[in-house]
Amino acid sequence: MQVKSAGVQKLSDLSIISLASNGVCNTLPATNRNLSFSNGGFSVSSSFAAISRKTRPFLLKVNAAAAETDDQPKWWEKNAGPNMMDIHSTEEFLDALSQAGDRLVIVEFFGAWCASCRALFPKICRIAEQHPEIIFLKVNFDENKPLCKSLNIKVLPYFHFYRGSDGLLDSFSCSLAKLQKLKDAIAAHNKALHKEGFLEDNTL
Repeated sequence: MQVKSAGVQKLSDLSIISLASNGVCNTLPATNRNLSFSNGGFSVSSSFAAISRKTRPFLLKVNAAAAETDDQPKWWEKNAGPNMMDIHSTEEFLDALSQAGDRLVIVEFFGAWCASCRALFPKICRIAEQHPEIIFLKVNFDENKPLCKSLNIKVLPYFHFYRGSDGLLDSFSCSLAKLQKLKDAIAAHNKALHKEGFLEDNTL
């Protein structure tokens, strides 16, 4: 069954199988019923009265669960520390870099649909927690396509390292399996800062 973008699909030849409150699956006749799809959830039209009373609570719970899911934080928003910032535009990106001064800035380019990005994210949060002196910028590829295109981002997840007047220090792709590559880069650039006397040692 395909859901049309118009939002409503009539079911004339199908049946809906729903779970009643007693745990038994009931097959409901499809005559004179519509399903309305909106915002990732669904609701039943005015002919809902024809559906058995045992089934109604389950359908209402499904709608409530869908609404709750919409309100939950996205995976890239969970457990993000105070030194982790979401970037929503090129202007925000440039402002964040200019305001960072001589602090090391690590930019992670990711996609909401990217499994490797999602797997790596908890590790990034942990590293950010261990390195409060570093600023982490999170750039959602789909929300910042012009910016990503201008920076020639073609692989996700991808990382840029910046610092003050030095500009771009390093750039590379990194997955969970290659996490050590990211740690090594952080250690190398932090050592440069230690030599210049900006930071105290803070190892991974």
